[in-house]
Amino acid sequence: MFRFRFVIALLQLTVTAASAASAADFGSLHWRLVGPFRGGRVLAVAGDPSDAQHFYFGAVNGGVWESHDAGRTWNPIFDSQPVGSIGALALAPSDPKTIYVGTGEADMRSDIAQGDGMYKSVDGGKTWMHIGLTDTRQIERILVDPSDARHVYVAALGHPYGPNQARGVFESRDGGANWSKILGPNPDTGAIDLAYEPGNPSTIYAALWQTRRPPWNVYPPSNGPGSGLYKTTDGGAHWTHIQGHGFASGTLGRIGLATSAAAPQRVYA
Repeated sequence: MFRFRFVIALLQLTVTAASAASAADFGSLHWRLVGPFRGGRVLAVAGDPSDAQHFYFGAVNGGVWESHDAGRTWNPIFDSQPVGSIGALALAPSDPKTIYVGTGEADMRSDIAQGDGMYKSVDGGKTWMHIGLTDTRQIERILVDPSDARHVYVAALGHPYGPNQARGVFESRDGGANWSKILGPNPDTGAIDLAYEPGNPSTIYAALWQTRRPPWNVYPPSNGPGSGLYKTTDGGAHWTHIQGHGFASGTLGRIGLATSAAAPQRVYA
């Protein structure tokens, strides 16, 4: 009986203490971010060419983040948008406050976070607008013309589970108001990477990847006959399929691209 009375008294004290609490009692508490789910893996990073300590990164399911102190602290700047999966991010070299974000992690994994197209900010990430390519689902690379912040190329892998037309390389000359598909051989093959020839933005290399994520297969096929390397020397009006001359043959898989600033015509694939 004594133990029962003690418990009742303790509960009464607890309720009384809780009811007496006020907002001032929590004034010294500080919130800290402990998420979001799967937000830590990063595929997209961009630095401000006018400020060596100013960086942005995009997480596979954690939105876009910004640092003004060379990465010591980070702040989320994309949380108000309806999608959190970021596959690509690029700043306009001629106007670093113009940021393009491609949503959807362009990888064939056992779990895939899809996107809903392209986003743009013209004030350094304070506000965002959706600028189309909604059905691309997965975007891996964005190129912005070094001298024109409104001229953009996008490499879109497309829907992970089936064929769709929103695959390939897309171009906008008006900051994303309108898009044209300039490379994409079939509804099963998307674009996975893009690279400018340094000093010559009319020459672009594009890597295409034919792959699909079957719902019943944890490890999807990583190659297909549509995969390959392409090149344009006129800004995307015409493309050449690069074959032979030492380049890999057969059925290809995912191709990554890099060019050399020291030797502009040197390409790594």
